[in-house]
Amino acid sequence: MIQILHEDNHIAVGIKPPNMPSQADASGDADFLSLVREYIKQSRNKPGNAYVGLVHRLDRPAGGLMAVALTSKAAARLSEQFASHTAGRTYLAVCRGVPPAGAHTHWLWEQAGMVRASIHEKTKAKKAVLNIQTLCAIENLTLCRIELQTGRKHQIRAQLCALGHPLWGDNRYDFGRAKPGEQLALWCAELKLIHPTTSERLCLESMPAGGVWKKFINCY
Repeated sequence: MIQILHEDNHIAVGIKPPNMPSQADASGDADFLSLVREYIKQSRNKPGNAYVGLVHRLDRPAGGLMAVALTSKAAARLSEQFASHTAGRTYLAVCRGVPPAGAHTHWLWEQAGMVRASIHEKTKAKKAVLNIQTLCAIENLTLCRIELQTGRKHQIRAQLCALGHPLWGDNRYDFGRAKPGEQLALWCAELKLIHPTTSERLCLESMPAGGVWKKFINCY
């Protein structure tokens, strides 16, 4: 089962473990959306299929907070929040070296199974903006707090790679330095939403543990 941090009639927020897909894919592995659906069916004693709508995603190797909608109305309203970037997402990341703090803008496009990033505008590329705050550096690794202003596929991974400071454990964007068994150090630590029916502001937090995160336990 998965850990649920918030649940009401319209929305649920839980923790997606690393290496779990956000929704069912060709791998057939257990996915976050299906596990939340099963949890709702059991906790509410629903005999049929419970509605659970995906409103945003986390890369499979990343972990942390994910929200899902429990009604179609909530799904539409929450999806709009993520599309318009009014939903706030803050990540913790461990990257190689010390990246430059502040706002960074790149243009992203997909090529040969990877997301490429350039500081120069390119035709058909999508603008991506994030803000980096460096928290502390240990053994040539830096713990960063990253706020997304846009939500693009592999955005944090591709932008940090373009800056020359790829994420620790990123076997796709760290170009061979990630070792077998290392877990991508990217965690959605804070999620800010406006409740789809009550307009209440929700802010949930979750901290990663274990692995490389243990080095930075006193830096959060």
